[in-house]
Amino acid sequence: HRPINPDDPPLVEQPKPLYPYRTTGCIFNHQKFFGNCQPSDAVEVCVFDLRDESKWKPMSGEAIKSVCSPGTTSSVPPFPPLCASTIDAAVTSNEIELQLRILVSEHRKDLGLSTVWDDQLSYLLSPALAAYELERTTSVSAGNEEFQDAVRRAVPDGHTFKGFPIHFVYRNARRSFATCLRSPFCEEIICCRGDQVRLAVRVRVFTYPESACAVWIMFACKYRSVL
Repeated sequence: HRPINPDDPPLVEQPKPLYPYRTTGCIFNHQKFFGNCQPSDAVEVCVFDLRDESKWKPMSGEAIKSVCSPGTTSSVPPFPPLCASTIDAAVTSNEIELQLRILVSEHRKDLGLSTVWDDQLSYLLSPALAAYELERTTSVSAGNEEFQDAVRRAVPDGHTFKGFPIHFVYRNARRSFATCLRSPFCEEIICCRGDQVRLAVRVRVFTYPESACAVWIMFACKYRSVL
């Protein structure tokens, strides 16, 4: 952790946060408890020297034992246990992706267009979808520069890349495809015309308790424009 010095002049470059936390009011485990008594509990300006009692107020061991002693019961009723997800994320992701490939190929065939898939480009979309889910759940953006660099290396000079990510909470490929076609930008990708058109699609399913899931889909294409 590299704390930001609020007294630094504006031109001093400050470190970028690499963690999903915004504020820290206390730090504790089953043996120790420290309350944050610094002027601000914002993580970027906190100093995490737990030995400095002017910044972290420790709770006495006797007080902790009185709360966490063996056999201590709480008046708060326990939360009902959550059922583990029964969804196999990898299998489900592959199944939805295969169905979407078929739907795209059929849709383009109806328009008189052939379909050529670029498996390498599809592979490059995976980390982007993982980053989108991380940002959705933690509000922390990560990996965007690496994704853009990978795309630049995969797209030849004179070619254009377009990508369209979208999030669903259900696993119905046909329903998702119909929703995507209602987006003019996504329809432009799926119905792409040009020279050396290559299409890609990637699906990532993220599972949560009670069989809840987040489904991220990204359609992409690269092509050389015909003037």
